[in-house]
Amino acid sequence: MRILVGRGWWRGRAITAWVSGAACRMLPWPLPALSRGAAAHSGALERRYSSAERKEKVDMSRFPFENISNFSIVAHVDHSKSTLADRLLELTGTIGSQYFLHLIDTPGHVDFSYEVSRSLSACQGVLLVVDANEGIQAQTVANFFLTFEAQLSAIPVINKIDLKNADPKRVEKQIEKVFDIPSDECIKISAKLGTNIESVLQAIIERIPPPKVHRKNPLRALVFDSTFDQYRGVITNVALFDGVVSKGDRVVSAHTQKTYEVNEVGVLNPNELPTHKLYAGQVGYLIAGMKDVTEAQVGDTLYLHKQPVEPLPGFKSAKPMVFAGMYPVDQSEYNSLKSAIEKLTLNDSSVTVHRDSSLALGAGWRLGFLGLLHMEVFNQRLEQEYNASVILTTPTVPYKAVLSSAKLIKEYREKEITIINPAQFPDKSKVTEYLEPVVLGTVITPDEYTGKIMMLCQARRAIQKNMVFIDQNRVMLKYLFPLNEIVVDFYDSLKSLSSGYASFDYEDAGYQTAELVKMDILLNGNIVEELVTIVHKDKAHSVGKAICERLKDSLPRQLFEIAIQAAIGSKIIARETVKAYRKNVLAKCYGGDITRKMKLLKRQAEGKKKMRKIGNVEVPKDAFIKVLKTQSDK
Repeated sequence: MRILVGRGWWRGRAITAWVSGAACRMLPWPLPALSRGAAAHSGALERRYSSAERKEKVDMSRFPFENISNFSIVAHVDHSKSTLADRLLELTGTIGSQYFLHLIDTPGHVDFSYEVSRSLSACQGVLLVVDANEGIQAQTVANFFLTFEAQLSAIPVINKIDLKNADPKRVEKQIEKVFDIPSDECIKISAKLGTNIESVLQAIIERIPPPKVHRKNPLRALVFDSTFDQYRGVITNVALFDGVVSKGDRVVSAHTQKTYEVNEVGVLNPNELPTHKLYAGQVGYLIAGMKDVTEAQVGDTLYLHKQPVEPLPGFKSAKPMVFAGMYPVDQSEYNSLKSAIEKLTLNDSSVTVHRDSSLALGAGWRLGFLGLLHMEVFNQRLEQEYNASVILTTPTVPYKAVLSSAKLIKEYREKEITIINPAQFPDKSKVTEYLEPVVLGTVITPDEYTGKIMMLCQARRAIQKNMVFIDQNRVMLKYLFPLNEIVVDFYDSLKSLSSGYASFDYEDAGYQTAELVKMDILLNGNIVEELVTIVHKDKAHSVGKAICERLKDSLPRQLFEIAIQAAIGSKIIARETVKAYRKNVLAKCYGGDITRKMKLLKRQAEGKKKMRKIGNVEVPKDAFIKVLKTQSDK
């Protein structure tokens, strides 16, 4: 992220924080004490702390770790997280003491909880922002428990108290009941108007503890993010837990055991600001000649050459939850699309890429994403930044199969295999059981919609785990969902049923045994690999019927009849027919024996039968787009 310190610069750029990864910003608080409200002082503050104009290197040894606070702002989508950050930037410089604050950005969407966990690894506390109008949302609950798992201090902040329908007292009670945080600890603010923002800054200093570090110990730096610069290579974001690092040091990656020479260290102020050294307790960046972001493994530990240390407890690498095929609309654009995907993945290592091919769609890729929004953002960036037009197949989830024989285990080199492409789903005779991914979902809704939402969840094979009334009007439901039941359109259905008031969040809950089947789609007996689907046995008929109906509406009519079938193995479970164009061969028969008419009709039937055998049904690409689009509610 590139933002100048000062009014209005944060808000327009904040949206890019979760696309490119977590970004840290240094808030120096302050060197001179400035009076708020004076335009001259505001301009002086911007000039003083803008890394775009500052040339000299900062001496980071001036900041003792007791005066360092590393924190994040976590909130639901559209709860003014960026506006609050904007206000905090404006107010740095209003207190006379010297403190060093690092604000580490977090995304607000359910798909990016992994990004939140990465940011929290470098923090000692968070601002937990709740909307005074909407109250606690599901994402707020998830962020709080991420904070709890990371053992961080949480400061509840009730925002938007200036709105007409704001009810801070109700939200205080919700926070107290759901999170067990006393209501008198809540800070009521309006980020838009700047009301009570000073209390937030004061709370950061008082309530968030300084990092527990040892500057005299050998270097231990945690890698929590990285970006790629075509001129300087990989820029690694690090949090120092022990020791000191400076330009010229030789550091070693605990993950790869490769050695690198440090070319530059610094902090983000919020642009890159080189410093002489980085000390334990501080968060900054490090450039060491890495050529690929895969070398900067998230969760890795960097240490000084010849001073090996015990690696810091890292965290799980990004696990794709959704897979989709991506193909160029025109195969002549393959190389340009390949180049665009490579450039985007340089700064988004959570996207996995595997080459793939299709008889109908040509050469392409099988991509893995953190969620549907992640997939949509990636696709949108391809279109906007590289003018690329692609065909994206229906998203699927990663299934597992436990192999049944020693011969198969030897062939696959493992007993449990993961399937990301439905066309490669193994036959039931080869496995002892299938496993599907499940998630623990949290729905928070006004109680008037509870019945409809419970019916929706049951229709998606969900198992209810908990139900809590967080106040007189709002209910929190917890369900165990099969991931494939919510990955496509569950969120849209939930919003539709609740008039937009319900919120939804989920977290990975492993795998469970399921009766899964591979459903083939056939055109005149030939399997269309692009439409192969993995479904639960109980839903196979309804899903197969829906696909056949959409395909019937999308396929152009031919001179011969087209049979569209959904099949599980050799059993046909659904069928639709595209009628053939028919010529009236009896048009010129004005009389005569009936046998002449029968002969003409028989000859026409034989010709169509022969044509059907040798005719090739070509599925146009626009038909694939119509069939593979988001399915209606099952």
